[in-house]
Amino acid sequence: MTNIRLDAAGEPRVGEELPLEKLNDYLHAAIPGFGDIMQVSQFGGGYSNLTYLLQTTDHAYVLRRPPFGAKDIKKGHDMAREYQILSTLHQAGYRKIPQVLLCCDDESMLGFPFYLMEKIEGVILRGKMGHKLNIPAEQMRRLSYSLIDALVELHQIDIVQTGLTQIGKPEGYIQRQVEGWSKRYEAAQTDDIPQMLELANWLQQHLPTEGRPTLIHNDFKYDNAILHPDTLEIIALLDWEMSTVGDPLMDLGTCLSYWCETEDSDFEKTFNVSWLPGNLTRQEIAAYYQEKSGRDTSNILYFYVFGLFKNAVIMQQIYSRYKKGYTKDERFAMLIWGVQELAKKAIHTLEKGKL
Repeated sequence: MTNIRLDAAGEPRVGEELPLEKLNDYLHAAIPGFGDIMQVSQFGGGYSNLTYLLQTTDHAYVLRRPPFGAKDIKKGHDMAREYQILSTLHQAGYRKIPQVLLCCDDESMLGFPFYLMEKIEGVILRGKMGHKLNIPAEQMRRLSYSLIDALVELHQIDIVQTGLTQIGKPEGYIQRQVEGWSKRYEAAQTDDIPQMLELANWLQQHLPTEGRPTLIHNDFKYDNAILHPDTLEIIALLDWEMSTVGDPLMDLGTCLSYWCETEDSDFEKTFNVSWLPGNLTRQEIAAYYQEKSGRDTSNILYFYVFGLFKNAVIMQQIYSRYKKGYTKDERFAMLIWGVQELAKKAIHTLEKGKL
């Protein structure tokens, strides 16, 4: 057992405050009996959508909204889509998610779209906690197995019966992703990083045959999982904004691209706790996923490299918004270095030919 504290929110960052009076008026009208919001705080761990804790006299809620400057990214941060995915999953009986309560997609109401969901109390293992955690290696190993079990479970959801096939177009998904993220990089590029163009070309030239499509989370990692405060059992998964239907190895590859090991850079270790003693290695994860899911992971290197490339593009997009002045969050200033680091790591991975 550990002494890890529950996930907590702090003061909203300067420039990212919510219009409390307008928000209260809107929620009072939209939800009968909704209490007055007594306090608004902000969860500071994410780098994409902004997440807030709303505290009324007797309830706690979580509000998700796009980041400032998100209009520069045409297909990202769709609140209504994320809300609908969570609603559909809940109706299908999947319970490892918060229950959503309301979606406002009319920007004229508050100046931004958002959705509201229940607050689930628990622990989130964020990368910045890595050096402070005191989780025994045996428990950490069980937890890493549990995380991949949850991924396999997610990929077993019947996308036809649940209607989730409608949230994406699985045919040609891999090629569209490679082309789409390459174009996003070009649109957000600020610095000359030759490795990014080299990776885009390699991914296009080595497109694999697609596997049977499933629901994919597309942002599957420790800090998107809520753990029970006593047992560290996974009780909920968060951040479904990039979820779609497609080849599940794309999901596994993204998960592996977040998964840093002890010899990886300190920069990567700020984003995950997977380097702590007891965790599975990337190779062990790929083997365990194949054993549990029955899917062939012999070509997982391609999906891992794509995950690194995609993560680099996401950092580039965030850095571009920061450079344009849409956010003053100083964490974003160093992300251009992260783009360079991930691009070099992907090229090195291709050169050595293994995870």
